[in-house]
Amino acid sequence: MTRAGVLTGGGDSPGINAALRSIVRFGSKQGVDVLGFMEGWKGPIENLVQTLTPVDVSGILHVGGTILRSSRTNPFRMDGGPEKVVQTLMMNAVDFLIAIGGDDTLGVAHRLSEYGVKAIGIPQTIDNDIGMTDYTLGFSSALEAITDALDRLHTTAASHHRVLILEVMGRDAGWLSLMGGVAGGADVILIPEQRFNVDTIFEKIKRREHLKKRFSIVIIAEGTEPEGTKGRVVEEAEVDAFGHTRLGGVGQFVANRLSERMQIPVRVTNLAYLQRGGSPSPFDRILATRFGAASIEFALEGRFDVMTAIHGTKIVPVPLGEAIANPRPVDEGLLYLVDLFE
Repeated sequence: MTRAGVLTGGGDSPGINAALRSIVRFGSKQGVDVLGFMEGWKGPIENLVQTLTPVDVSGILHVGGTILRSSRTNPFRMDGGPEKVVQTLMMNAVDFLIAIGGDDTLGVAHRLSEYGVKAIGIPQTIDNDIGMTDYTLGFSSALEAITDALDRLHTTAASHHRVLILEVMGRDAGWLSLMGGVAGGADVILIPEQRFNVDTIFEKIKRREHLKKRFSIVIIAEGTEPEGTKGRVVEEAEVDAFGHTRLGGVGQFVANRLSERMQIPVRVTNLAYLQRGGSPSPFDRILATRFGAASIEFALEGRFDVMTAIHGTKIVPVPLGEAIANPRPVDEGLLYLVDLFE
């Protein structure tokens, strides 16, 4: 019998459990049993394993997070890390490995191909910034959360004559900020693909006041850089196992500078983990189900070092190395949406 290993790494997104459910249920029909590795890449390094049967994944389609838990462990930052992964896979008779995660998690899976590991990646990140796929798992659900937050902020902003700033995730790409801002009717949209000028934001808000609009909503992605500064605004300078600083605070940066010039209150809401928690949207449940089944199909066809991707309505395999080497910023043809209603 063929045995698949599966792990979930990096930040969680709604839909991971739906993908695990699909892998296990579809795998069972195809004669593939599934072994889950706990806590991301820490699992195959320390042999933290859990057998996954259809009974184990029953009832998790709508559940957020990941039953396998996650971590930001990087085997390539540890002495003998890759070798330990290979040893664990061999010890557990794992024929191929499915990695569910963002560019860091998938990057490890790709590099392990040099060690003989047969891996398939499933793109999972609310940022929607992985290359060669139209959508990543979790983006739709996060977008719903952001749109709902903006709807709620509108009522308070209008009632109290305020400028409200919503900071959302988006380290390198502004998909959440742009699409959330459009769907939620934000008045100012700021994304990492374009540096911003506080003077320009101020002018936009003043123009709204001249039109008797007594409030404004600003949405900004955490990775957006102010003009005239050296790099992004960071919450913590310390880096994680993949070399990333913890971003955060650019919303407050904007608020502080606007407050010096505005005669109305400026307040900041950082949606933080609320945007990636909770139940997956219908779209993410379906996408996760299709990605999970496709990962089994690709493996049984002997296609490895690939990533499941959605192109239009089709699920296709794309080269894993190319997908992570070419992150996906907001398409240039969509940038007009930033200033569509000025």
